[in-house]
Amino acid sequence: MTDTLLHHLDEGAPTAPPLLLGPSLGTSTALWDGVAPELATSHRVIRWDLPGHGGSSPGLIGPGATVDDLARLVLALADALGIERFAYAGVSIGGAVGLHLAVHHPERLTSLAVICSSAHFGDGARWRERAASVRGEGLAPLVETADSRWFTPGFSVPALLEDHRTADPGAYAACCDALAAFDIRDRLPEVAVPTLLIAGREDPATPPEHLREIADAVPGAQLTELPGASHLAPAERPAAVRAALRGHLTGDPASGMAVRRAVLGDAHVDRAQSRTTGFTARFQDFISRYAWGEVWTDTTLSRRERSMITLTALVAHGHLDELAMHVRAARRNGLAPEEIGAVLLQSAVYCGVPAANSAFAVAQRVLAEEDGPGGADS
Repeated sequence: MTDTLLHHLDEGAPTAPPLLLGPSLGTSTALWDGVAPELATSHRVIRWDLPGHGGSSPGLIGPGATVDDLARLVLALADALGIERFAYAGVSIGGAVGLHLAVHHPERLTSLAVICSSAHFGDGARWRERAASVRGEGLAPLVETADSRWFTPGFSVPALLEDHRTADPGAYAACCDALAAFDIRDRLPEVAVPTLLIAGREDPATPPEHLREIADAVPGAQLTELPGASHLAPAERPAAVRAALRGHLTGDPASGMAVRRAVLGDAHVDRAQSRTTGFTARFQDFISRYAWGEVWTDTTLSRRERSMITLTALVAHGHLDELAMHVRAARRNGLAPEEIGAVLLQSAVYCGVPAANSAFAVAQRVLAEEDGPGGADS
């Protein structure tokens, strides 16, 4: 990577709809670790670092910088990656970049999500004072108070604190200059792309009223407030941010991923997502959109009924690894152990005794793990 482009991570299928994710001041692409991998099953996700943060060169920005300067760097990155139009989501200063793009370069955006951010970050003098302090004393004093500014009491992400500690002071100060000069309030009615605002209810830096101000001014904007979240909501409440973004990006809040998690459990889906590669990303997207987003969400059959059908089909084809997963799903969907046994007995008649024998062995093991040796706790 050359020093002329922002450092970035590119995840998901190259042919999937592009989504750019912008960071908060003092953080890096790691801010999105709990969110980006899942979004990459349906989108080409590009996370970028601010100048002097993470892997981006500090020389990309200088004193007196503006949000326009940062937006131009983002557009240069998109151009270098061959991306003409993209969805965008950003936190704090990353959200400010998104608002600037929506007003000044609307032809480049397909949608916008502004997270824990503002159309005006308060008294510019306060930001200029912070910039001067960082240029003179470095970032150590700010790192000491980062947890209280970023998270609710008792929560912390050491990797993000390390990002803050190792950021380039000059580039950080230049970003403070950009925040000091930023005020796009009078242009908000011009935002014409579908817009989502996400606020952390306990955010001291950009309180919910900042996001409400944007929501009230942007035509058709939607606002989501997250309880138990402070300024870095993607790190503190990643599941809630994932769900909000997926609903915004797909237009379907009850997305297939939500159903997949409800039936199979977060642990299983997280393992599957962590193993996703560029080669398998489209298949994971297919599963989430078609199997879980269209078939399992059809209300013609209940989830209990779908579990019984799925168990039978897996027995018939001898897919025992999948059977174990769906025995757990059947319990989650409300089937008692004796009902699962009845399904397997029915399968013995129509699919064959050897297949059912293997299925009973798998089911007995799973039920013992789930419910104890007796497997009878429904």
